[in-house]
Amino acid sequence: MQLGMFMQPVHPPGRDYGQVLEEDREAIKLADALGYSEVWIGEHFTAAVEPITVPLTFCATLIHETKQIKFGTGVIGLPIQHPVVVAAHAAMFDHLSGGRFLLGVGPGSLSSDAEVFATGDPQRRGRLTGEALDIILELWAGEAPYEFKGEFFDFSLKDLSRLDWGVGQLVKPLQQPHPPVALSLVTPNSFSAAVCGERGFIPVSGNFIQPRYVTTHWSKYLEGCERSGRRPDPSVWRVARSIFVSDDDAFARDYVADPDGVMAWYFGYLATSFRSRGALFLLKDDEATPDDDVTAADVAKSMTTAGSPSSVLDQLIAFHDEIGEFGTLVSVAHDWDDAERWKRSMRLLAEEVMPRFNQHCAAVQAAE
Repeated sequence: MQLGMFMQPVHPPGRDYGQVLEEDREAIKLADALGYSEVWIGEHFTAAVEPITVPLTFCATLIHETKQIKFGTGVIGLPIQHPVVVAAHAAMFDHLSGGRFLLGVGPGSLSSDAEVFATGDPQRRGRLTGEALDIILELWAGEAPYEFKGEFFDFSLKDLSRLDWGVGQLVKPLQQPHPPVALSLVTPNSFSAAVCGERGFIPVSGNFIQPRYVTTHWSKYLEGCERSGRRPDPSVWRVARSIFVSDDDAFARDYVADPDGVMAWYFGYLATSFRSRGALFLLKDDEATPDDDVTAADVAKSMTTAGSPSSVLDQLIAFHDEIGEFGTLVSVAHDWDDAERWKRSMRLLAEEVMPRFNQHCAAVQAAE
């Protein structure tokens, strides 16, 4: 079991932009030192609350300040960028990072980004994402001349008169045949999970859904594997959760349950989006709870793994028993209302919880 990090990131929009960017960089440098295997960075253009606009640029500032952690985009929104741009930027970053790159892509879900780029409804964005990803992989796999005529993209690269000088030749990634491709999974019985199984992509289950929906992602992944004849590989499955580890159980519980605290604020922000899309059920501990009775503090308590190292270990074991085997636990980076408190949480998770959690997972596998 590997330990990773997911950084949307989410910060109160009134905070100093430079400061939160530096805190996010500091968190990743600490994660690298603690042995976290990877970090996934979100992309949003029109939200001060999720302020990283170009994850590859942000991650590039950390390549030479880290030693081993891999950088994943979580995710690049393909409906708002031309596939040639994504292919070129990603290939260059793969070389700059020495192959420490994971290409996470998706249709994007932020309403303001969808509006400003006029990407259309979710169904259209899904089709556009699939077409763009196919083009990116074909650009990396082949050589010019290229010609693409699809539902959304119609372009060519046929002029090879100066190919001897490299004109008309696209940069290819360092990792061959291409960097690992990942898709984010949120909805129950996610179509993207089946695509991951069918095409050998990495499934990444989001932290903002209840465990009962996470289990459906693996079922759909298996369906995709069966269709393509691929052998299912639980080690590729990434599962994200919000985790807060403290030296004291009571403090951790109170910290997470504080209606004015950072965790309630985070889930309150998510709830505004889910409510507007008729998807608030994804956050409910009990589906029967009326929407008007859902509070951010209650969601935070039910969706956050929190407590002392022993308590967090017990909760992770119960979670593992519920959803089954997976390969990487992706801990979510939250706003540092108290930097030392969150650094301590990262250290406790990496140094005290994960070794024992790995022992449990190994014992389960051996018993099977």
